[in-house]
Amino acid sequence: MAEIAPLRALRYTNKAGSLEDLICPPYDVLAPGDRETYLSRSPYNSMHLEVPDTYPHAAELLRDWMKQGILKQDSAPAMFLYEEEFQVRGETLRNKLLLCRMKLSDFSEKIVLPHENTLDEAKLDRFRLMQATGCNISPIYGLYADPERETRERIERLSSDTPRSTCTVDGVTHRLWVINDHLAIGALCEDFRNRKIYIADGHHRYETALRYRNWCREQGLPEAEYVLIGLADLNHSGLAVLPIHRLVHGLNSFDEKELLKRCATVFQVYEMDTPPEYIETNMDALHRQGKKAFAYYSGGKTWHLLLLKDETLMDRLCPKESPATRNLNVSLLHKVILEGMLGIDAEKLAKQTHLTYTHDFSEALASARSGACQCAFFVNPARIKEICEVADAGEKMPQKSTWFYPKLFTGLAFHPLESTTLFSQEPLSHYES
Repeated sequence: MAEIAPLRALRYTNKAGSLEDLICPPYDVLAPGDRETYLSRSPYNSMHLEVPDTYPHAAELLRDWMKQGILKQDSAPAMFLYEEEFQVRGETLRNKLLLCRMKLSDFSEKIVLPHENTLDEAKLDRFRLMQATGCNISPIYGLYADPERETRERIERLSSDTPRSTCTVDGVTHRLWVINDHLAIGALCEDFRNRKIYIADGHHRYETALRYRNWCREQGLPEAEYVLIGLADLNHSGLAVLPIHRLVHGLNSFDEKELLKRCATVFQVYEMDTPPEYIETNMDALHRQGKKAFAYYSGGKTWHLLLLKDETLMDRLCPKESPATRNLNVSLLHKVILEGMLGIDAEKLAKQTHLTYTHDFSEALASARSGACQCAFFVNPARIKEICEVADAGEKMPQKSTWFYPKLFTGLAFHPLESTTLFSQEPLSHYES
């Protein structure tokens, strides 16, 4: 099953400056203007590597930063414990992960399980970056089952002292512990020998790592068999999956009255006169009850709650899909409303024709109110259990079904690969920060 190992990470030294000015979110969650914001924080911010001006420039920066002592490679392999402390709707949560490297395996081996389809353009971008740098710049986010809590308790013991690094960026506090005790590392590796790993976030990066591994084999280069990953217990109370709302726009034949009339054949449709700001509260309550429901809003003073009448509807509409996929709220929304009633089929969904997405509740409200979209559908998040069931069934969730929050940040540890020539110099024996 899963094979994990420590790594000789490449990390920032004190010479680079404050860590909060150096780390950044991964490339695929950046809003317009975000890249420039992070670049402006420091000439050594990880964004210069994560989304470089050009791929060769990223490689050049890595070399220069090593020569300047901005980055140093650890003298011995280590694992890391990475904690993120954050708030979701006023509640403070903490999620602690094991940051290590994991041996790559093809999806057909059923060791690493995806739940999301990928886009070729994004994978090509990450592949070119790996070719240029010979490095995993940002980690994949993986989940594992630990029903006996053995690994969780081990991680808690290993992180009982003061973290090596702490910083707060964009409302999230990041803490990092270094684990270089051979016995502790060996025990952690043994924990995972009978486990499979679910990809929570980073499907494009994982598939890119597989392609890069195969490319190295074809080129006769030293093998790049491992990938940087952060591993979290899928039952940890600090795991947060947020909803991704759907914004419909540009439909020439859009008719709200007709749409709601058609919805009433499948859903109980309730017109709500509470302010739209209460949509989240209502949806949360239905989520706790296990109800399949959506909120519909088009910018006025009222909104509509859609509650599924017949729980067996998806069994009839999608008989070839597994119960896990049929049971998803987003599957229901996509199949019955977006495709069946609005004509936004799978191809248009993939191209985001007539449909965009946001995890920001306020942004969705504002878009409907301003007329930027014709209507917004508010959904509840998928449960971790549902995500794993879809992955176990070998199927994929609809596009933009999950938003794990917060993302694992880039820059706490880079993973130089075996194939790279960037790090041929003697390892430096002292890590400053």
